[in-house]
Amino acid sequence: MFSDIGALELVTLIVLAVLVFGPDKLPKVVQDVSRFIRKVREFSDSAKEDIRSELGPEFKDFEFEDLNPKTFIRKQLDGNEDLSELKELRSTFDLRKEMNDVADAVNGREAAPAPSPTPSPAAAPAAAPAAVNGSAPDLMKKQDKPAAPERPPYDSDAT
Repeated sequence: MFSDIGALELVTLIVLAVLVFGPDKLPKVVQDVSRFIRKVREFSDSAKEDIRSELGPEFKDFEFEDLNPKTFIRKQLDGNEDLSELKELRSTFDLRKEMNDVADAVNGREAAPAPSPTPSPAAAPAAAPAAVNGSAPDLMKKQDKPAAPERPPYDSDAT
């Protein structure tokens, strides 16, 4: 619980506690705080057990730490040695093509025809010069600002 508190900080907390509560009341305060922490732990343990019993026997291996998405994904990936589905899904997603499609849609241009799902190795280098020649939008270039609309005439009687 206090693994990140150094020795100097711990001594400072003890001296501060002695100054605030006094040497006479400090043992009673420590007992009260420890009793409170014990009750909170008992309450949380009983709540966890109640939840587990209400979920039923199919959730007997349920751990509350699994509710953390990072822990859940790590646990699922560690148990699955065959990640071919994930690799296949990753290979079908082409971020550059998706970005170009979005940029074309924003700029009002028609999207280029979709390439075949399994491009040949010779087709990949042919597609690269198209992006270099300028057919793909340059997303880093600032767009020209449209002309400012004409201001309506000022009418001092209207205000």
